Amino acid sequence: MRCTVHKADIRESIVRYRPLSRNVLSPAAADGIIWPVEGTRMPSYAVRVGAWWAACRRRLALGAALLMLLAIVGAPPRPFVALGPQQEVRTTNDKIGVHTRLTDEVEPWKIQRTLQMVREMGASWIVEYFPWAYSEPRPGRYDWAHADWVVEHARRQGLTVVARLGFVPEWARPKDTTETYLEEARFPDFARFVGQFVRHFRGRVSYIIIWNEPNLSLEWGYRPVDPEAYVRLLRLAYQAAKEADPDVRVLAGALAPTLAPPGSAEGMDDLIYLQRMYDAGAREFFDLLAVHAYGWSFSPDEPAAPDVINYARAELARAVMVRNGDADKLAMITEGGWNDHPRWTKAVRPAERIAYTIRAYEKAAQEWPWCQAVVLWAFRFPWATRTYQDYFTFVAVDFTPKPIYLEVQRYALGR
Repeated sequence: MRCTVHKADIRESIVRYRPLSRNVLSPAAADGIIWPVEGTRMPSYAVRVGAWWAACRRRLALGAALLMLLAIVGAPPRPFVALGPQQEVRTTNDKIGVHTRLTDEVEPWKIQRTLQMVREMGASWIVEYFPWAYSEPRPGRYDWAHADWVVEHARRQGLTVVARLGFVPEWARPKDTTETYLEEARFPDFARFVGQFVRHFRGRVSYIIIWNEPNLSLEWGYRPVDPEAYVRLLRLAYQAAKEADPDVRVLAGALAPTLAPPGSAEGMDDLIYLQRMYDAGAREFFDLLAVHAYGWSFSPDEPAAPDVINYARAELARAVMVRNGDADKLAMITEGGWNDHPRWTKAVRPAERIAYTIRAYEKAAQEWPWCQAVVLWAFRFPWATRTYQDYFTFVAVDFTPKPIYLEVQRYALGR
């Protein structure tokens, strides 16, 4: 038996089928063989090698076909997660909320379980992140599937959703920039997305937050922060949102509490930034002020001061609102809380964290009529961050409730 074989054909076989055996030649080793001149007759041992490769091809093809058939016929059906009956939150404090992080949670049952546990803890409010890049991966092409899962499960649990909007898609920003970089020429694109989001979720999501912590350089695309530019973005987003649903409530600000000095490359003092927002005309373009209120190592009853970052700093943001004629507007704490990492310098002990958290919810209910809700960071992460961030959570990745969850639940249910 004779056959004609080219070196490239056998080399291709080596490349494609080298996982079959550890003794099969690598592509590099194949180049070290003394091959006959292309187009000449091969010796009998080469013919046997060629026949062996041909048999391997046939067996692989048959095996692949069988595996595909088994996958189609024998695989268990994809689990369906029913929404379940309509639920209602039982709580003694209807201002209790938590910042969920379901953005990257891909399994529907985990989304449902997270929101069930939020309700069972006695919280009525959640803030959830809905990235622009996830919902509009290409200009004008929208995918609401994951966002719909989150919203529908939250509503079925009786929760009020506050949607945080941001995260610039690659098509809307220059190459080698971060997802927080949005140049002014693209402001209308973001505003259109806001309008589409509000239109899609009309009647289901009544609160939206425009951007996150724009007073930090890293949240403004690693550029110098610009309160006036943020107000221009806010104006376009507000107008698009109200056109889509006049009843939607637009939250502005969501400023990071910081004592950054004037001219800092890292950001701007949140109270100064807020005043500059008002100076630029922001008052006409938001319905509530979003406030971030972290306690760090201080009790929630520690007095507010311009040179201190603590929970009561929210009162100073409120004072800016009143000073600028916005006393009739409400504020909402959309991020904040305490951390109980054993070695982080801004953390507190676990027992202190529990006491401070409950007192923070209680303080808003008893002393802050201008605060609509206190939504603390963060209920649960889809996976462990293996950093101090894990010590902000109420529930572990595997849904094990932490002591703070159980104690807040006890407080919320009046036990």
